[in-house]
Amino acid sequence: MSPEQQKKLHLYFKKEIFPVLTPLAVDSSRPFPFVSNQSIHIAVRLQKKDDPTSPVKFATIEVPSVLSRIVQIPYNEAREWVLLEDVIQFFMSDLFQGYRIIESCCYRVIRDMDIEVEEGDAINLLNEMKKQLRIRERGEVLRLDVEGSISKEMHHELTHSFSIADNMIFILRGPVDLTFVPKLAPLLPEDGSLYYKEYVPYLDAALDDGEIFEQLKEADYLLHHPYESFKPILNLLQQATDDDAVLAIKMTLYRVSGNSPVIRQLEQAAKRGKQVTVLLELKARFDEENNILWARQLEKAGCHVIYGVLGLKTHAKLLLVVRRESDGIRRYVHLGTGNYNDQTAKLYTDFGLMTSNRQLGFDVSALFNMLSGFAEPTLFNKLITAPYSLRNQVLEFINVAIEDQKLGKKASIVMKLNSLSDQAIIDALYKASAAGVTIRLLIRGICCLRPNVDGLSENIEVQSIVGRYLEHTRMFLFTREDGTNVYLSSADLMVRNLDARVETMFPIDDNAAKKPDR
Repeated sequence: MSPEQQKKLHLYFKKEIFPVLTPLAVDSSRPFPFVSNQSIHIAVRLQKKDDPTSPVKFATIEVPSVLSRIVQIPYNEAREWVLLEDVIQFFMSDLFQGYRIIESCCYRVIRDMDIEVEEGDAINLLNEMKKQLRIRERGEVLRLDVEGSISKEMHHELTHSFSIADNMIFILRGPVDLTFVPKLAPLLPEDGSLYYKEYVPYLDAALDDGEIFEQLKEADYLLHHPYESFKPILNLLQQATDDDAVLAIKMTLYRVSGNSPVIRQLEQAAKRGKQVTVLLELKARFDEENNILWARQLEKAGCHVIYGVLGLKTHAKLLLVVRRESDGIRRYVHLGTGNYNDQTAKLYTDFGLMTSNRQLGFDVSALFNMLSGFAEPTLFNKLITAPYSLRNQVLEFINVAIEDQKLGKKASIVMKLNSLSDQAIIDALYKASAAGVTIRLLIRGICCLRPNVDGLSENIEVQSIVGRYLEHTRMFLFTREDGTNVYLSSADLMVRNLDARVETMFPIDDNAAKKPDR
C-alpha cells in the first residue's frame, strides 16, 4: 500500500475497528479467556518499549464477528481488499501503547461439537437436545489452526493456554477461516467477467403447469438437480395441499433452508385439514437448533411432528402423498438422494424420483409406519433400507458380479458416492477386482479403498469430481450381460450410514427416464 492508502486505512481502523476491540492480557491475575468454536483470535507476545529486560507479556484479541471481515483498500481502482485480522495486526501497536510487539498470529479453535444425547420420549429428547446444545459450545479442543509460522515461545503459550498437545496445532499457509470467500462475490466487477454464467435449470412443463397426479399415473419422473428445477417437489406439495382428494402428507426433513418453502407448504396443508406427519431429525449436525425451531413451528400449525427411531438418525429423503381416487387409495412418492432444501438444490447435484408405483408407494408407507409407530422392520417390495438390509444387499450385488465374472460373463460396477469407508464393502470390491470385475468409483470425499494396487485392486478406478457444483449424488450401477440395474440412495457407504442411520436405496426402472422431447 502507498503511504496515503496506509494513512486512510489507519483512520478507518481508529474510527470503525479500534472501538470494538478488547485486548485481553493473560497473567497470574487474568486467566486465559474462553475461546468459542471457530471464532478468530489474534495471539500477541509483547514487551515494554523502554525496558528490553522486562518479562515478555502475552495477550489475545478476538476478531469481532460484528464487523465485516473484508476491508477494501482505499484509493484502489483495482478493487483490492484486505482481511480484518490483517488490518488489526498492522495497527496493533495502537492497542498496546508503551509496548513493543514481538510477534502476533491469527488462530482458530476447533472444538468437539458432537452431542451425546440420552434418548427417551419425544419431550425429553427435545429438552435434552436444548441442554446439549448449550454444553456443546464448551466442547473439548480438538485442534488449533494457526496462520503462518510461529516461534517456539508462541507455540508453548498456545499449547499451555488450551492444555493441548504439540501435535494438535496446525500451521496453515493462508487465512485460518475461508468463510469470507462467498462474501467477495457482491464486490466483484459488475460486468460479470468473474462470474459463472447463470444457469437456468430445466423445468418440465408437465410438472409445472400440468396436473402432477395425472402425470405420475402415466410415468415416473427422474429429476437431476441442479440441472433440473426443484420446483416440481414444491408443486407436488402445493397441489396436494389444494386437492380435496388428498388425505395425508408424510415427509422426512433433515436440513431445510432458512426461509423454507417446504415448511410453509406443510404448515398450509395442515391448516387446510390434511393429515400432515413430519419426521424432523433433531440430531442433524449443526442444524439441531434450527430443527428444534422448525419442530415447534410445525406443531403450532397442526402437523404431527416425530423425531424418528430411538438410537438412529433418520437420513432418508422421503415424501408420501396419500390420495383417494375412484379406484381406491393411491400413493404418490418422491424419494431422493439429497435434502428437501430449495437452496442447496441449486448448488448440489442430486437425484429425485417422483412416482406413483404401487410397490414403492406401499414400501414408503410401511417405512413411515415403522418410523412413527411400533411396526417392526418388514420385507419391502423394492425399497432397501439401512440399518436393516442395505449393506447386505450391496454385498449381494457385488457377489453376483463376482459369480458372473467367474462364469465368463462380463460384469461391471459403478458407484458414485460422497464417501466410501465401510470395510466389509471395500473387501468385497477388492475381491470383485481380483475376479476381473471392472469397477469405477466416483468418490467426492473420503475413500479408504486403494485403487490400482497389483494383486488387489488393479481393476478399480477411483476419481473425484470437483467442479462448479458439489457432487452429492449416491448412485449404483450393477451391469450384467442382460442389462444394468440402477439404484439411487440417501446413504454413503460408511459405518455410520449403514449401522446408525435410517437410509433408503431404491431402483430406477427404465420408464423413469422417459420424458417428453425437449
